[in-house]
Amino acid sequence: MTFGEQPAYLRVASDLRKKIANGSLPPHTRLPSQARIREEYGVSDTVALEARKVLMAEGLVEGRSGSGTYVRERPVPRRIARSGYRPPSGASPFRQEQAADGARGTWESSSEQDHASAAVAARLGIEPGERVMRTRYVYRDAGEPMMLSTSWEPLSVTGRTPVMLPEEGPLGGCGVVERMAAIDVVVDNVVEEVGARPGLAEELLALGGVPGHVVMVVERTYYASGRAVETADVVVPADRYRIAYHLPVR
Repeated sequence: MTFGEQPAYLRVASDLRKKIANGSLPPHTRLPSQARIREEYGVSDTVALEARKVLMAEGLVEGRSGSGTYVRERPVPRRIARSGYRPPSGASPFRQEQAADGARGTWESSSEQDHASAAVAARLGIEPGERVMRTRYVYRDAGEPMMLSTSWEPLSVTGRTPVMLPEEGPLGGCGVVERMAAIDVVVDNVVEEVGARPGLAEELLALGGVPGHVVMVVERTYYASGRAVETADVVVPADRYRIAYHLPVR
């Protein structure tokens, strides 16, 4: 095989990727060995190894201890809907969207007081080190981990109020808009920024991914008259889910 200016390992990885995509290397098939790749493509051991690393980093193949490297079965991405519509029930976005899609969603959460990091403080418009309520969530669909979320709320807003703990009290489990309204804070804007990055080890462990898998991260912040009252990171495995937005026409 003649290689152009593109690095040889990327050309080998591209050809193997095509074979995986067109079914020549179907799921659960053992990937050609390093020696086989070297012979078939006329490349060095280093190039063959790097090509295999690329496919593993992309989540197309996985190593099995003592057995080799195999093509992974590619899941059909499912949709996670995010909507600007809010029902009068006061349900949080996840709860209302799970109900609308007929999904069997469950979640678990834990809250604790913390000091805002510099990054969180910048998003909330407060000083680093100020006290916040940090709440971590694991969302599941039919028992399968599907989404992680970590939210931070300034205790200067919610401290010593009935909504200080997001999942407890009379409004436990309600959305941010309804909880803030209960303490006379009117949320009038929400901003979401969507990006992607390699998943952190602890995130992939919780979501059932493998090292190198990419996650989508939604940075969401609620505002009341220009003041941030809640910010959160929502983490979703990119190979299993797509985020769909339903935006109202004004």
